[in-house]
Amino acid sequence: MKNLEITQLNANPYAQFVRWFDEWRDTQPAEPHTMTVATSDEHNMPWIRTVLLRGHDERGFVFYTNYESNKARQIDHNPQAAAHFLWQPIGRQVLVQGHVTKTTFEESDAYFQSRPRESQIGAWASHQSTPLKDRAELMQRVVDLTKQFGNGPIPTPPNWGGYRITPNRYEFWQLGEFRLHDRFIYTPKNNGWEIQRLNP
Repeated sequence: MKNLEITQLNANPYAQFVRWFDEWRDTQPAEPHTMTVATSDEHNMPWIRTVLLRGHDERGFVFYTNYESNKARQIDHNPQAAAHFLWQPIGRQVLVQGHVTKTTFEESDAYFQSRPRESQIGAWASHQSTPLKDRAELMQRVVDLTKQFGNGPIPTPPNWGGYRITPNRYEFWQLGEFRLHDRFIYTPKNNGWEIQRLNP
């Protein structure tokens, strides 16, 4: 892989993300949307988990979850998060950090209604992050809810929806020979973005 120069980067970090994401998606068409999201709790303990990127634009990066989950409680306490994309087969990583807000109900509902019916029932059945006696208890809820909803539409649960991470910092990393990697950060400056190279 050739070295990455600052002149090759788009002045807009989101446009640069899209360029790399599209190249990754061409490599991994089956499931290119995995990202790791980091939050911190009220004791400043960091937490990380892998989620699916379900939307992205100039406003930020969207994922969906239960609003009573651990990550949701942590975001309520500290609405800052980081999202990390590792694209190892093409030797690239992207890190975004920023403020977190909930998506609108309309956005959440539109995505929920696009999900497979089984996943919709699963969102109702799972009391995410709470203790569970055994798997049989969870599966019984699935059976009961399947009967309850019948063949009718399944509404979006009131405790389920999306979060949007609006970045105030981007970092782009590209693999270099002998661990002499190329790293660049974008930070806000004068209603635009400043790009700076970092040591690997």
